[in-house]
Amino acid sequence: MLIGSKPDYRPRFRFRLIPFIATVVLVVLGIALAQWQTRRGDQKQLIESKLLQRQADPVLQFGAGPADLDRLEYRRLALRGEFIGAWPVYLDNRPLNGVAGFYVLMPFKLAGPGRGGDAGLGTGLGNYVLVARGWLPRDPSDRSKLPSYPTPAGTIEIEGLVRRDFGHVMQLGDAGPLQPRAIVQNLTIGEFAAASKFKLQPFVVEQTSDVGDHLQRTWPRPSLGIEKHRGYAFQWYALAVMAFIFFVVTGFRRGPENTNKPAAQQSG
Repeated sequence: MLIGSKPDYRPRFRFRLIPFIATVVLVVLGIALAQWQTRRGDQKQLIESKLLQRQADPVLQFGAGPADLDRLEYRRLALRGEFIGAWPVYLDNRPLNGVAGFYVLMPFKLAGPGRGGDAGLGTGLGNYVLVARGWLPRDPSDRSKLPSYPTPAGTIEIEGLVRRDFGHVMQLGDAGPLQPRAIVQNLTIGEFAAASKFKLQPFVVEQTSDVGDHLQRTWPRPSLGIEKHRGYAFQWYALAVMAFIFFVVTGFRRGPENTNKPAAQQSG
């Protein structure tokens, strides 16, 4: 008869280097991206809290002078002056309700120092503000063809929300030199000031008041996307966990402890 021990079929873990390295990469990547999305969600939550707090404050009358941007950001601001209609610029790739369109940007010359001492303002500096007047739809057949819209003449008063910038979208290629009526993907205050030679305040204003120009002013909330970032963070953490579980589960094999051992010898 055959003499030998019974094979051990208990599951045993087999360490494999390449799957281990791949698992480590996926786990580290998943955790890093999840933490980044979490931080982005936290940042937007802080913005939302600041928005709610500052929008409850009374409208601030602003005059030409240096501005404390940290105190002004997301405040409702009243400006008195006139639009410089010869210097419009259009921000492309700004859809509204699924329709492609532009933001109409135009410098606004302040009429005087006004009030605003509670914002730490002085006089004689930065007597222009770059204003996002509103939104225009894009012609689907000709991107460069812009609908007509009126620009109020003379001294008027407008209200709007203070922002640091207009945000940033993906840009392909060089935008070229900035000039009046240019269509651009992105724009900074410094770029506009350098091209126009206007001395601009270090912030932009999203106009909210109606001046009869037929422009739409449904501005995206700067805190938009908090739940989206939370959801992405959960997905990346889930990827890291699944990669680890997959490595552990596939590492176990049920079978003899060593299938390469020679067969038991007969004796008799």
